[in-house]
Amino acid sequence: MIKQAVDFILDLGPTIMLPIIMTIFGMVLRQGFKKSFRAGITIGIGFVGVNLVINLLVSGLGPAAKAMVNSLGLKLDILDVGWPIGAAISFGTPVAPLMIPLVLLLNVILLSVNFTKTLNVDIWNFWHLIFAASVTYYAYHNMFLALAVGLIVSAITLKLADWTAPTIEHHFGLKGVSMAHAETVNFAPLMYASNRIIDKIPGLNKIHADPETLKKRFGIFGEPLVMGLILGIIIGLLGGYDAKGVMTLGIQMAAVLVLMPRMVALLMEGLIPISEGARSYIQKRFPGKNVYIGLDTAIVIGHPANMAVALLMVPITILLAVVLPYNGMLPFADLSVLPFTVVWAVAAARGNIIRGLINSIFTLMIVFFIATNLAPLATTMGKAVGFDFPEGANMISGIDLGSHVIPWIMVRLLDPSNPYFIAAIVCALAYALLWYWVRNDIKKQYAKEMGLDQKDQ
Repeated sequence: MIKQAVDFILDLGPTIMLPIIMTIFGMVLRQGFKKSFRAGITIGIGFVGVNLVINLLVSGLGPAAKAMVNSLGLKLDILDVGWPIGAAISFGTPVAPLMIPLVLLLNVILLSVNFTKTLNVDIWNFWHLIFAASVTYYAYHNMFLALAVGLIVSAITLKLADWTAPTIEHHFGLKGVSMAHAETVNFAPLMYASNRIIDKIPGLNKIHADPETLKKRFGIFGEPLVMGLILGIIIGLLGGYDAKGVMTLGIQMAAVLVLMPRMVALLMEGLIPISEGARSYIQKRFPGKNVYIGLDTAIVIGHPANMAVALLMVPITILLAVVLPYNGMLPFADLSVLPFTVVWAVAAARGNIIRGLINSIFTLMIVFFIATNLAPLATTMGKAVGFDFPEGANMISGIDLGSHVIPWIMVRLLDPSNPYFIAAIVCALAYALLWYWVRNDIKKQYAKEMGLDQKDQ
């Protein structure tokens, strides 16, 4: 019964369910049916627009990235099958029907006891939380343990979403929103730590390469549409495209950089009345308390600096796959979702493209390790749910699957006999200490925008 209800909701998809959820949410907040309904439909239309641009990105960049891999003749044992396969496998595991209602219930409880300020309505990306539970289940064959890990990862993700919400507002311009997207936001503490280290490097710490600075320095060549055009042409050339293919990819990438912010603006047109209503409703009943609406990271990836770094990282990622001695995964399907993978690498650098690139290389080094290490479990999961393996693929993983830092730590901490048990302890302590080290960095970055004085930082 639960599985059927969950499957029905998931099958409707976010473009249908989000307008329904937001309309109901708006009415609960006493915004009235007309205002709530209009906001809900506008949000749905915005998501359609965002997804259309993402599909343009995937359809253009994906084949080009694969052509680059093929032209280099890379041969590695583990195939990157992409996040859609990872999501499908996760939703097909026995823990999925239980995890979705439990995550929702946990979110409500944690909101009520002030543990979090985020109400995560991004149900379709619960698969990342389900993935954490699923790999635990197939590693230890213990349902209770699997659910416990999934819920712990959920709670940590909500705290990370709260902590990074000022960046979403002041860097990306989305007020009242947070990103409870487990496999992206779990990189935030690591990226802010990396950014702080760059602050200590003479010369490098003086370079300003955000889109605004580039536009002032290089004129039209620093504008997002031209950056997208140039980077698309470079990727097309590296992929061995003919002249028509090179120019087509250039125009497509330019279109992505121009259209994505406009689609997000449409989505925010619908979201602003809901978020303001939520803030007003909560403040009346709970003075001083604030609530963020947790949404998909898709609505921020179109930031010009993020897209520029993501496109530059396509050839760099392929190079890393070759040179990293511990990597066994052939990057393939998920190369087109690098804008998601590097989003916090760039955001922590406040849009500085040079710093964003350095942070992104650090990110992908971690991703390749986790993707390779979790490949046997991901393969076991795929076989258990009947995934049809591509010809010649003995093991599967993905860049997106390899982005699950906290789930990897949790899974490896549960088995003292595993060779990576000690490494997991070290990583857990390092992660906690780095997060503590940079805990005030976001407030410091946006102190002026947040109206904070020195004693508040």
